[in-house]
Amino acid sequence: MFIEQPPELIRLLYPRALWRMDKKEKAVYLTFDDGPIPEITEWVLDLLDKYHIKATFFMVGDNVRKHPAEYRKVVERGHRIGNHTFNHIRGFEYKSQSYLANTDKADEYLHTDLFRPPHGHMGWGQYRTLRSKYRIVMWDLVTRDYSKRLNGPQVFEKVKKYARNGSIITFHDSLKSEQNLKYALPRSIEWLLEQGYQFKVFD
Repeated sequence: MFIEQPPELIRLLYPRALWRMDKKEKAVYLTFDDGPIPEITEWVLDLLDKYHIKATFFMVGDNVRKHPAEYRKVVERGHRIGNHTFNHIRGFEYKSQSYLANTDKADEYLHTDLFRPPHGHMGWGQYRTLRSKYRIVMWDLVTRDYSKRLNGPQVFEKVKKYARNGSIITFHDSLKSEQNLKYALPRSIEWLLEQGYQFKVFD
């Protein structure tokens, strides 16, 4: 649970970041990290179209550079875009100047007001600077679809266990998540709809 649904103590590290939206509204915010990847992102887009759902994609700038057509498809289909750095780097491992420069480089391709730090890692100086430029979006539920220790049914069970009003739910449109994602995402969407949840994006 510590990873899947971070406790309040962890959330207090970045108190002005978005961890969870309105607790009184039966809605969830579906997000995807690490794309765009041609083999995965387009599959996700087709699935979202099937259910008339809009989501937010936190993209790696270098992936956008390599796959501009997939980036354009996400935008053209009406989804939100977020910055996930240019090289998917951890804030704690870089000096602030280098980390912020990497984020700025990503935004040359992304042009967005949303940011999510890879692995949830930011130093305090990085956080203070980034929050002046972006709405920082963390998560209320990360599915861990990327984990080799989990299979698709286990990822789906995490959604059923931890999703709640206002949850910001994180999947990954990446190759390492492909098998778990393709099992868990359609089932999660259908289950959330059955429970009466709406799907929303960040205004």
